[in-house]
Amino acid sequence: MNARTRTLIAAALVLGMASGPVVAHAAPGPAAASASAASGGGAAPAVSSPPDAAALTKAIAGLGAEHKDATAALVRVGGSSGSWQGSSGVADVRTGRRALEQGRFRAGSVTKTFTAAVVLQLAAEGTVDLNRPVQEYLPGTFPDSFAPITVRELLNHTSGIQAADGPGDFEAQWEHRFDVTDPREQLANALAKGPEFEPGTAQHYLNISYTVLGVLIEKVTGASYEASVTRRILEPLGLRGTSFPGRTRTRIPGPYNHGYQAVPRPDGSTELRDASVWNSSDRWAAGDIISTTADLERFTVALFSGRIVPEAQLEEMFTVPEVKDFVSGKDASLTAGLSRIVLPDGTVAWGKTGSRHGYNTVMGATRDLSRTLVYSLNSTNAKGQEMNPVALGIIMAAFAK
Repeated sequence: MNARTRTLIAAALVLGMASGPVVAHAAPGPAAASASAASGGGAAPAVSSPPDAAALTKAIAGLGAEHKDATAALVRVGGSSGSWQGSSGVADVRTGRRALEQGRFRAGSVTKTFTAAVVLQLAAEGTVDLNRPVQEYLPGTFPDSFAPITVRELLNHTSGIQAADGPGDFEAQWEHRFDVTDPREQLANALAKGPEFEPGTAQHYLNISYTVLGVLIEKVTGASYEASVTRRILEPLGLRGTSFPGRTRTRIPGPYNHGYQAVPRPDGSTELRDASVWNSSDRWAAGDIISTTADLERFTVALFSGRIVPEAQLEEMFTVPEVKDFVSGKDASLTAGLSRIVLPDGTVAWGKTGSRHGYNTVMGATRDLSRTLVYSLNSTNAKGQEMNPVALGIIMAAFAK
């Protein structure tokens, strides 16, 4: 692809987000179990060609301690047009141990897709009305300065709630990495600032709306947020590698590839600081999930197939509000838990990005499930403003025709 194509893909995704040899597996692959149903029957698949194994292998080659952008990558490409799996890099830069293909990782804002799915389940059950103001569910929480905010506006990032205060840059976050954050205190901090804009008039991607949704889930179910997602999604799908750390756990359970942040030293050299052990309670229902590529692939297929959220409510995940992005002024691209991305060749993909220090994650697919993609990239600057070039290479290779 040319430079303009690379720029277009990167821009779309940024709005949403010593190495051993590459380990790769390719297969022609049967059709995804529910691809036909998801695509509406006999329509031509969005992607009909099998994954380009050579391009995917090249995209993740050479990762490790000496690579400037990433120390490891885990990739799964699937769908009705074929499948491919690969890994590269190291699990630990100190030992040089090869990356664990089934390793767990912090998936960041991919959490929002799980949160949205639970809220939409509750809507299907009649427990939550998407058109009802959240103030009616959480009385006494919002100041009078806020106009009514519907549950749907929380889901699609048009609530107008400002972000809560945080510790700042990486060094400040590092100093506070073991702090425990109470989501209700975080919510109070954000709401005290007043609204950023009138609800439903713009879209601004922030974590705070999903913090509100986590509190809403707890209020209407009488169970913890973590227990609700586990009972409704993780257990029925058998996602045994997926978990939530809760407010106090700082370590990733089970085997994992360490995540590193590149930090400049005074002498001009760079230190790879291990950011794997961290308290993620400040992200909670917006970004603290831990998972595996296999689990996220299974979740993606089940979600798009209508096996998690009923069809009527699932449509919320594929509906972009007709407003402008609050920051860029461009057309909105986010939905209830997903993002719409139009690739330069016209292919439409839907998915979610996530980032925590040391980890970049993507899960997504064409709506007909002819092509799915999940990856975990151990990026050395996972929260940077520019898209990681390794990640861009993976996406271009995964959706190449």
